[in-house]
Amino acid sequence: MRRPAPEGLDLQAIRDRLARARGREYWRSLEEVAGTEAFLDHLKREFPAGADAFTDPAGRRNFLKLMAASIAFSGLTACTRQPVETIVPFVDEPERLVPGVPLFFATALPFRGFGLGVLVESHMARPTKIEGNEKHPASRGATDAFAQASVLTLYDPDRSQAVRRAGQISAWNAFLDEMGTALADQRLRGGAGIRILTETITSPTLAAQIGALLERFPAARWHQYESAYRDTVRAGARLAFGRDLEVCYRFDRADVILALDADFLSAEPGSVRYAREFIDRRRVRAGGSTTMNRLYAVEGTPTITGAMADHRLPLGPSRIEAFARALAAALTIPGANAAESSFTDGERRWIAALARDLREHRGRGLVLAGDQQPPATHILAHAVNAALGNAGRTVEYTEPVEARPVDQMASLRDLAADMEAGRVEILVVLGGNPVYDAPSDVDFATLLARVPLRVRLGLYEDETSELCHWHVPQTHPLEAWGDVRAYDGTVTIQQPLIAPLYDGHSPHEVLAIFTGSKQRTAHDIVRAHWRTRSKDVADFEMFWRTALHDGVVEGTALPALSASMRADLSGVLAGTVPAGPGSGGGSGSGGEEVALEIVFRPDPTIWDGRHANNGWLQELPKPLTKITWENAALLSPATAGRLGLASGDVVSLAIGGRSLEAPVFILPGHAPGAVTLHLGYGRARAGRVGTGAGVNASLLRASRAPGFEGGLALRRTGRVHPLATTQEHHSMEGRHLVRAATLGEFLEHPDFAREMEHAPDPDRTLHPPFGYESPSWGMAIDLNACIGCNACVVACQAENNIPIVGKDQVMRGREMHWIRIDRYYAGGPDDPEAFHQPVLCMHCEKAPCEPVCPVGATTHSTDGLNQMTYNRCVGTRYCSNNCPYKVRRFNFMQYSDLETPSRRLGYNPDVTVRTRGVMEKCTYCVQRISGARITARNENRDLRDGDVATACEAACPTRAIVFGDVMDPDSRVARLKAQPLNYGILEELNTRPRTTYLARLSNPNPDLEGDA
Repeated sequence: MRRPAPEGLDLQAIRDRLARARGREYWRSLEEVAGTEAFLDHLKREFPAGADAFTDPAGRRNFLKLMAASIAFSGLTACTRQPVETIVPFVDEPERLVPGVPLFFATALPFRGFGLGVLVESHMARPTKIEGNEKHPASRGATDAFAQASVLTLYDPDRSQAVRRAGQISAWNAFLDEMGTALADQRLRGGAGIRILTETITSPTLAAQIGALLERFPAARWHQYESAYRDTVRAGARLAFGRDLEVCYRFDRADVILALDADFLSAEPGSVRYAREFIDRRRVRAGGSTTMNRLYAVEGTPTITGAMADHRLPLGPSRIEAFARALAAALTIPGANAAESSFTDGERRWIAALARDLREHRGRGLVLAGDQQPPATHILAHAVNAALGNAGRTVEYTEPVEARPVDQMASLRDLAADMEAGRVEILVVLGGNPVYDAPSDVDFATLLARVPLRVRLGLYEDETSELCHWHVPQTHPLEAWGDVRAYDGTVTIQQPLIAPLYDGHSPHEVLAIFTGSKQRTAHDIVRAHWRTRSKDVADFEMFWRTALHDGVVEGTALPALSASMRADLSGVLAGTVPAGPGSGGGSGSGGEEVALEIVFRPDPTIWDGRHANNGWLQELPKPLTKITWENAALLSPATAGRLGLASGDVVSLAIGGRSLEAPVFILPGHAPGAVTLHLGYGRARAGRVGTGAGVNASLLRASRAPGFEGGLALRRTGRVHPLATTQEHHSMEGRHLVRAATLGEFLEHPDFAREMEHAPDPDRTLHPPFGYESPSWGMAIDLNACIGCNACVVACQAENNIPIVGKDQVMRGREMHWIRIDRYYAGGPDDPEAFHQPVLCMHCEKAPCEPVCPVGATTHSTDGLNQMTYNRCVGTRYCSNNCPYKVRRFNFMQYSDLETPSRRLGYNPDVTVRTRGVMEKCTYCVQRISGARITARNENRDLRDGDVATACEAACPTRAIVFGDVMDPDSRVARLKAQPLNYGILEELNTRPRTTYLARLSNPNPDLEGDA
């Protein structure tokens, strides 16, 4: 039974209700505050009607199709051989593979062209799990959700599996023959008809190959484009300094940070490292801290960076440049040209207080602007950093990486112009999907038809491959040799963990065709490049093996440069005019159009659409909206109230002659007068999981305004579309599980987090006494460090073989994640504070689930675990009904694929794959505990603190999760539990949870006390 879309909300009543709250009141959704009938009805039914079967035959067919595509995948059972070339494990390689003993290999996974160093767990030549590489500067032992989910993409059977010519299966040699003939003709004309289109490239070897190609074919052209671009970052640096520079940030040195539409905690190539450095400056222990940093965020679309801010100002993106100018003017920077009249009194007070704070922390401040902001905003950020002495300390500049710095949108337009003029005779698209994600005014599909020979290298036969003559399957990063630079320039040599499952080829092999070395493998090409670059190395073999083993090439980080601002900066700023905001006026009643501004952002879970067929990422609730399986048009409560819209209402969005329809979602904290639409959805050819989900935001996007644009017309359609959002699932019914205070409040009252209205009597219990042995396991989660990035959720899913269930089942409240990230708000709906809280099995010492199980499937262990014996469970669900934390998950359907042998390659062999009718939940990764115990016994020693790291703990970029022996007073977890900020949720029930939390603290500016 589908839950109906929310009815219209009385937003003023909600504001009044929250304003009357005594102290902080936490809430999860506007429907919860309003107490709508639909919300209350949903709360009454933990197990909704229709639990035993699908009532919709079409829905069942869709579910089976979904399960056939994305549980744990591969293509051919015979494709598990190791590569012929030598790869080097991260630990000492044994004489032979030992079943049950995994090896770890160091490599890197690309994100926005830059590498994240990882260690890949391999079971008998089957990569199954990603971990962070402590030696890699961008990782420091942690990962993100995209890296964790990459294993699922590796085994995706929907990946391209054969070389195709005009849609028909062909062969690599046939492709080489046709390309050889075409290139022979081009050689006579210097390659005037050759165009190469890539995404952002930081690979030294690929850059060298493209350089060699352009030497051999001097009239050829290389273009770069990806929809989640970084053009304005480079353009801003070029205009500010008169040269191309890369920008790196040192959050570990910053006391005051201003993020101008910049989501540095999740959307930057260095975000994993940045998150660790930022949070390390916010950790507060006994006695408090006088060095806790302070974050200001100015943004239109709420992000996890804004959720962590001590002060957040919601502004439409078109107003942020004007805000930056006003700030620069307040700091007496020439040429800022502030338009003071465009700000409210509250906003002017905000700017004045911020300017004082930055000025008082000279050399210890940091101002950064987001990718979507125009170059002028970046220029102003550089100017403020330079004027306050931050440049060279909290902001570092380096030479550009090998990839030629270009304006990628301009590069795409230049390519389109050449295609339209008939100057392109051979187009090779290496990765990317421009037919799908190019802006609508660049009609790439139509222009592509004018090219006589079109070649595409890609993981999937997608929208671009469909229109090309040749499609060549691309190797997955875990199947291929290569190299890639990190955000700071450090190079990792990528080594494969498995031979290509399909007939895959790397970009190195395709480019080798142009340089006359088509018979060379990617391994030979990469190794030869580094042998040439390392002529001064006495022992190249040792250098090569060390680089593979460590996952970094020593000494390749780009040195920081001393960069001086241009003398004519005032003239540069005077030549840029701030964009005007959308009007946001009108009532929108009936068919009336309302002018707004449209905002485009990469999706938090599937990014620009490249992960559309990854079921783990599709079903991952987005950090703030908690939407799964699609996107929606995000509106502020004020704008939605003015237009009479509710979440789920379908509206028509039109701008510049372009239009599409999308459902609405009301997001507290969103800037009024703006509509955000995330990229990556509306795919026409994305595999069985991703095709058809959501709407394609690129249809509204223009190449000259790819980040945001004013003049959006919104029209109500009168239709409703149900959204699969988890924000109201597993509700705690108003009980305050998050505890938060300011730093000042904590220093005055350090025990605030431990106070309980009804303290339990530990002697009053139905449970018999239980003796624990050391080690006795427990967990502490620091809410002051949790940024809500979801890395732990996907890591848990990969480690524990947790299936996906599909949109229909999510709407029924049946998602299977063992960890959920609850998102709470405090304050009014227009600009509330936001909090994230990971919730997993508490492993209660007095567990309510245990005595009600009629078959003893859930029991207690001497080391403190609440255990599940799957083959005892008969599915009564009494344990879930009796769990006050709602952390147990029930297999209503056969979600896991247990029938196809080839699809089992991606499963973790150390964890049971569950069947229908079984209850499951977090086990504290008991398989990892057992493995560490065996290792310690074999080494004739006791377990040491840190020997066991749960999957969630290992993945967390901020080290918010700490696991260990609570009976060892010197362990990290015991020390955290002894802190005054430590508390357990629902302790009044006397469950004595083993998982506890450290309360969230903020560090507001005293001049802005009471402001967001």
